[in-house]
Amino acid sequence: MGHGTAGPALFRLTRINTKNVGNLVPAWSFSFGGEKQRGQEAQPLIHDGKMFVTASYSRIYALDLKTGAKLWKYEHRLPEGIMPCCDVVNRGAALYDNLVIFGTLDAQLVALDQKTGKVVWKEKLEDYAAGYSYTAAPLIVKGMVLTGISGGEFGVVGRVEARDAKTGQLVWSRPVVEGHMGYKYDKDGNKTENGVTGTENASWPGETWKTGGAATWLGGTYDPATGLVYFGTGNPGPWNSHIRKGDNLYSASTVAIDPGTGKIVWHYQNTPNDGWDFDGVNEFVTFDLDGKRMGGKADRNGFFYVNDATNGKLVNAFPFVKKITWASSIDLKTGRPNFINEGRPGDPTGGSDPKKGKSVFAAPGFLGGKNQQPMAYSPQTGLFYVPANEWGMDIWNEPISYKKAPPTWALVSRSIR
Repeated sequence: MGHGTAGPALFRLTRINTKNVGNLVPAWSFSFGGEKQRGQEAQPLIHDGKMFVTASYSRIYALDLKTGAKLWKYEHRLPEGIMPCCDVVNRGAALYDNLVIFGTLDAQLVALDQKTGKVVWKEKLEDYAAGYSYTAAPLIVKGMVLTGISGGEFGVVGRVEARDAKTGQLVWSRPVVEGHMGYKYDKDGNKTENGVTGTENASWPGETWKTGGAATWLGGTYDPATGLVYFGTGNPGPWNSHIRKGDNLYSASTVAIDPGTGKIVWHYQNTPNDGWDFDGVNEFVTFDLDGKRMGGKADRNGFFYVNDATNGKLVNAFPFVKKITWASSIDLKTGRPNFINEGRPGDPTGGSDPKKGKSVFAAPGFLGGKNQQPMAYSPQTGLFYVPANEWGMDIWNEPISYKKAPPTWALVSRSIR
């Protein structure tokens, strides 16, 4: 995911075409079975005659590529009280040297021997009791394994971290909520400050930044052409946007990070002051256009964005779904949305009913004009292929205060039309 450069792979991809696709037949099948068979969202990895694929409830399998026979299984022992927001899925693993690395629902990162499935190292990403989890596929960059974090509905603070892929030792940590300090780590585990993300209280009122959400729950991409990694950030918390008036950086954004330093090189915010749970985690797919490196993103808010992949400058933005009620368009000069004020759910403190703000019909719905299923780009056609949704929801805000771990969406009701 993420690279549109031409090369030998283009020839191989033409071997299956409209003339012979009807000849394809199943060679083997494998069931993840049992009572733990839930959502299956992982992309299998192929290496050295083996397929490595993760499954729900923090499981991973190694299969013989030709026969589908199970070579080994690792099933992570999950504690009581895990709080995955949105099903018990896992979206994949990463391969490095002799290791296969994946994350768990209790916010750990596990590295296994590819041949045996034995644990080589295991590191805690965060405290699952505080609402953190991990569902994304890790990203390998220059000998490091980069991870995000899940749990955006629980008052967590999103971040991106880099570890030595061989040992699991932290290299740097970068929060993606404005006001939090980043850190870098030496080989002995000692940490030093690596600069505050943004400016405290610049776009978050009071102490709302301390539990601002912006979870990096879908993982990231790396482009060797720019030398940058790109992560999407999730919705700010709580959903009631009137509590946190301001842009709420760097939520609902694309952030480009220097993998060598852990510092944010540029950011672009797709939905400032998100009040609809649009998130901004969808993948940023880089491609070449007129001699420049660009990135495309089909955001959950219903607009497709094209940014310069080197500096984040907005090049184009347009709807890819038919009905959008929160903004009329994106201003290409400022990069900001032209909000439709009537499309934002009301402030419960400003109306006649102190227990409920004005309800509005919002489109797209909270599942997005495009959900987490990835889109594709073809350098042969120059087109993006987007799995889009046409739906909406009734949404309103209710009074809410922060309490550690319970979801910040619990007091917001919605129905899909």
